[in-house]
Amino acid sequence: MATVTTLPATFVSGAVLTAEQQNDLRGAFRVLQVVTGVTNDGTTSSTTTLIDTKLTQTITPSSTSSKILVIANHPSCEKTNGSASNGLMLHLFRGATDIGSALYNLGNTNSTLDNIFSTQIIVLDSPNSVAAQVYKTQFSNIVNAASVKVQYANRFSTIVLMEISA
Repeated sequence: MATVTTLPATFVSGAVLTAEQQNDLRGAFRVLQVVTGVTNDGTTSSTTTLIDTKLTQTITPSSTSSKILVIANHPSCEKTNGSASNGLMLHLFRGATDIGSALYNLGNTNSTLDNIFSTQIIVLDSPNSVAAQVYKTQFSNIVNAASVKVQYANRFSTIVLMEISA
């Protein structure tokens, strides 16, 4: 695995950079590792309680200053025809922490029509830890009158985690 780059807090205008500083700049903001996860195990919710989508992946950052770029893709979701107010809510979690990425009322058409749609969450996270970090998506129904589904027709959902040096 590549080593993490440590840059000076500031540079002075007109200063000549040392070879070490130039090399640090070349190595800054590199992708240090990439891990992916997939699932096609369809999951249905008919309540407003968040449940796992079964899309999850773990990454262990090499430095507390690293950022984790998370790309979670659910290309096949369904809102059933039970309620005109129905929609899907999708969240991204690091462990038990919701990292502020709720997507609300996805797939709502303000009608009782069934709707198949896709959604994606992209977040740049700062876990500030070198311990293993588990990322996952959870979802719920907006109303209890109908249901929503992820991995509709057993289509694959994917999650990509990239450690970015800082």
